[in-house]
Amino acid sequence: MSERDADRAEARHERWTGEDPAAAYSAGMSLPFPEPTEPIGSRAEVFVGYLDYFRSVLVDKVQGLSEDDLRTSRLPSGWTPVELLKHLAYVELRWLEWGFEGRQVDDPWADNRDGRWYVGPDESVGGLVEALQSQAARSTAVITSHELADVGVPGDRWDGAEPASLERVLFHLLQEYARHLGHLDIVRELIDRSTGE
Repeated sequence: MSERDADRAEARHERWTGEDPAAAYSAGMSLPFPEPTEPIGSRAEVFVGYLDYFRSVLVDKVQGLSEDDLRTSRLPSGWTPVELLKHLAYVELRWLEWGFEGRQVDDPWADNRDGRWYVGPDESVGGLVEALQSQAARSTAVITSHELADVGVPGDRWDGAEPASLERVLFHLLQEYARHLGHLDIVRELIDRSTGE
C-alpha cells in the first residue's frame, strides 16, 4: 500500500472508531456499514473498513449478553459467544502476524483446547474485547504497511504450501468474520430475540 493510501486507511480507521481506535469497541456500538457507494481510495481501505465494521458488530452483540448467556451454548456444536470472540481475535493473529508476516507466536492456537474453541473461567469479556482491540491495531498496521499483492513469509502457518498474498488473506478474514457473525446473529436471536446488525 502506498504511504498515501496507508495514511488514508488509518484516518478512515480512526474516523470510524473515534480518536482512540478502540473507542467503538469499548462503547459497544456498531460502526456504520461501509456502503459500496461511499468513495474509498484503495482496496486496502475497503478491507480495513470492513474488518473494523465486523469487529464492532461482534463486540456489540456480545456486550449485550449476560455472563451466563456468554458462556452457554445454544447450538449442538457447543460453541459459546465468548469463545467466538476469542476465536476471531486469534484468527487475525494466525493469518496476519504468524502467517503473512511470519512472526514468532508462542501459542497461535491458544483459542483451542482438545479440538474445540476454549475460554478459561478467568478470562473476562472485557479482557477479550481489549485483546480484540489490540489485535485490530496490529492487523491494521500489517495491512497498511504492505501492498495487497505482497506474498506472505514461508513458515509453519502455511503447512508446506506456498504463502498467500495479503489480498487473499484479507478475503479469507472477511469471509471468516461474515460467516461467524451470521452464526452469532442466530445465537443472539435464540437468546433474546434480538435481530439485525
